[in-house]
Amino acid sequence: MFVAFSPEREDPGNKAHTTRTIPKLVGGVDEASGALAGVLYRAVVREIVMCSSAEVAEGAKLVENVYRSVNIALVNELKIAFSAMGLDVWEVLDAAATKPFGFQRFDPGPGFGGHCVPIDPYYLADAARRHGFDTRFIELAGEVNRAMPGYVVDRCADALASRQQTLGGARVLVLGIAYKKNIADVRESPAFEVIELLRERGAEVSYHDPFVAATKKMRRHDPGLTSIAWDAGTLAGFDCVVIVTDHDWYDWAFVGEHARLIVDTRHAMARAGVDGGGKVFPA
Repeated sequence: MFVAFSPEREDPGNKAHTTRTIPKLVGGVDEASGALAGVLYRAVVREIVMCSSAEVAEGAKLVENVYRSVNIALVNELKIAFSAMGLDVWEVLDAAATKPFGFQRFDPGPGFGGHCVPIDPYYLADAARRHGFDTRFIELAGEVNRAMPGYVVDRCADALASRQQTLGGARVLVLGIAYKKNIADVRESPAFEVIELLRERGAEVSYHDPFVAATKKMRRHDPGLTSIAWDAGTLAGFDCVVIVTDHDWYDWAFVGEHARLIVDTRHAMARAGVDGGGKVFPA
């Protein structure tokens, strides 16, 4: 029997890289297994990167996921800190990103999603724990990222309070429930946590997503919702609109014109040049 490991390296919705063009890591449990797996993958992938073992290939995959988790947590934490200081984290990141070396940009958001980043790093954390070592960065990053839906809901409460309203009884529309824009993948999407927390605080919640017609039972959530119709009257009927996933499908000027109040977790309105006439609250 020949056994090898070749980790997934996909970025759904990214048209610049395909399965064929992304370098493929391959590691076998022995030299023969690795060599045979390499032959297989060379038929469909442009570049093969041979690892000395299956464990090295698996370790590389986990490092890639931990790297994203930690950096997403960092900018999410900075977003809250800069907001408390009266600074716009997006403007700060734009300035930092002009540095041509030593900096890779990550953007904040309502949390993290997909299978790889929210879950896979904990495999490494568990393995390290069984070897007597605690991976504090992994655990802390997870704590920060998993706290973000709660922060978003608090910002919804703040936005409604500015209009002398409360979350209790408010009609809230969540825009986008996929875990990233322009795809239909909802695995571990922070939108589900946002919906659940809004409901716990008494809000009546609906959603719209052009790629997801209805929700299904997830690992931890089962909201039982279908995507609402998209028109000006429906949009205007909600007390608050929360932008969770900034699909390119959306016309942000249309949202700014018809929504009463907007909580924007993705900087979508400002990026599109829509100020919303004082209706937009960053989150």
